[in-house]
Amino acid sequence: MSPNEGLKTARIIAVANQKGGVGKTTTTINVAAAFAEFGYRTLVIDMDPQGNASTGLGVGAEMRAKTSYDLLLEKAHLVDLLQQSSVPNILVCPANADLSSADIELVASEKRSFLLRDAINDPKFSALGFDFVLIDCPPSLSLLTVNALVAAHSVLVPLQSEFFALEGLSQLMLTVRDIRKKANPGLRIEGIAVTMTDSRNRLSQQVEADARENLGELVFSTTIPRNVRVSEAPSFALPVLQYEPTSKGAEAYRKLALEIIARKPVGRATKREAVEHG
Repeated sequence: MSPNEGLKTARIIAVANQKGGVGKTTTTINVAAAFAEFGYRTLVIDMDPQGNASTGLGVGAEMRAKTSYDLLLEKAHLVDLLQQSSVPNILVCPANADLSSADIELVASEKRSFLLRDAINDPKFSALGFDFVLIDCPPSLSLLTVNALVAAHSVLVPLQSEFFALEGLSQLMLTVRDIRKKANPGLRIEGIAVTMTDSRNRLSQQVEADARENLGELVFSTTIPRNVRVSEAPSFALPVLQYEPTSKGAEAYRKLALEIIARKPVGRATKREAVEHG
């Protein structure tokens, strides 16, 4: 079976950047919330041992008896791990600190890079009919990230608007190229989302300009501004779209989600009207 063959209708997007603090989990949570707001059935798979995507979507520690660790190491079925989030239309496969040892434990497995792909290709999971699957990767190019890239159709890369932003991005691009050659030839770059921008800051503007000059159309038109409401929302276990729906951060994530939808609409024709939203 080719990668993702078992999942006919969903778009699987890995959200990845090996640099920490770039807004990766925040982007995962809020793009998922925007998809859900537009009526798309969405799953977030938390592959980060910190479990912040789980927390930010209202899946507390007491709800994580089974996690993505069990999915990869204990051969649990994905359908048995799903938890309802604090947002209608979003389910979560949660993570916790157990996942921090997964890289070492996975080394002995011959299929160590394909475990997540195989789990997603389970017909029982396919029958749930998700429109989008977002995979929140850890801030490293570990076996957890490799599993996400092998399972995904595309990679969404949050890029912080700061001086060293473009450094390290080349390594992620090389990893994507390597995954294409060895395991997932259909993997593509969904796009680069410039995050934490400040229109009053000349350096922030220059970083964005450099990204667009170097990466061209890969960079989304929408940028995500620094916004206090975005920072506050996780402490209430909510995406900013629920916490403060009219904030600049919420509006930016809606626009980013619409750009993603427009680049390659979901196969269900009735869903395409979401592109006209807003």
